[in-house]
Amino acid sequence: MKIKEFIGSTVLDKSANVVGKVDNIDFNVETGKIETIVLTLQKNIFSRDELEISFDDIATIGAYVILNKEIPKEAEEAEEEAETVEVEIEDADEE
Repeated sequence: MKIKEFIGSTVLDKSANVVGKVDNIDFNVETGKIETIVLTLQKNIFSRDELEISFDDIATIGAYVILNKEIPKEAEEAEEEAETVEVEIEDADEE
């Protein structure tokens, strides 16, 4: 596989949850070995976060990059912590 084919690959954790896409690769200049890959995590249309993964955390590379560990979903955790707010709307005819 060529590097240009690797960039943009979809990354799955060991539970087959989509984590993100490969955005960049960091090499060790002296050894030529890949040390880390940088993933782009899409939060929503306008915001993206990055996650750096050690090359040792990759189980396989093929049609997908599959990690040998789970990555917690921050979005789900944030939803669980969010408070519910109720809003009352007054009818203009009642005034």
